[in-house]
Amino acid sequence: MRIVSLSVDGVHQAAQRGLYDWLAEQDADIICLQDLRSLEPELDHPIFHPDGYYSYFFDSGTPHENGVAIYTRNQPKAIIFGMGFANGEDMYGRYLQADFERLSVGSLLAPLANDEATLEKKVQFFDDMQAHLHKISRKRRDFIFCGNWGMAHRRADVQNWQDHQDTPGFMRHEQRWLDQLFNEIGYVDAFRKVVKDADEFSWWPSGKVGEGDGWRTDMQIVSQTLKNRIEYGAINKNVDFSSHLPVIMDYDLEV
Repeated sequence: MRIVSLSVDGVHQAAQRGLYDWLAEQDADIICLQDLRSLEPELDHPIFHPDGYYSYFFDSGTPHENGVAIYTRNQPKAIIFGMGFANGEDMYGRYLQADFERLSVGSLLAPLANDEATLEKKVQFFDDMQAHLHKISRKRRDFIFCGNWGMAHRRADVQNWQDHQDTPGFMRHEQRWLDQLFNEIGYVDAFRKVVKDADEFSWWPSGKVGEGDGWRTDMQIVSQTLKNRIEYGAINKNVDFSSHLPVIMDYDLEV
């Protein structure tokens, strides 16, 4: 099973740059897109509904803001919108999940943080999310969370990391959050399971791939039960659809 995930900085712009032509060549079973910046009624053109896929969207309710999508060759048993946080903070980012027989695949757009107020919301979002991930880790179900997580884990994941220790996305509490997710709760960074190179980046805050320092904030994070089902991983560096690059992962799985 192949999953392609990408944060698109606006799906209309990415489409104009050839995103859907490229996706048609990837033989993906599931495609997860983030940061659509489009309301669902604006996505009724056939280009946004590729042949051979079931299409699902979760917009922000506000034009030109966030939004996520899942395309899947196999029809899911259920589609879940959001994570159901009691305080509603899961709507500050965006999350859409497709449930299959034993597997759930989510498309996640983490909240942005660029000042003290938004940083507090981001912290609350991820605190609630960690409690949610801890709870579902006990279920007899496999999970793959694909998305723009808005933070990097280790020094190898940030170019010139020493210049960004106080930058949102690489602050110490964010690194600790990922430490807990991987080391204590037991989830796995699928890409890092198969690729150890230090120069693998998926996002450029400058807004253009290759300009300024690169970060690896786009991840597919999987249940511990899938650790040995990860077969291949790559960040495609030969395309230019947004400030992010596509993450491509192959799993020894069927849905």
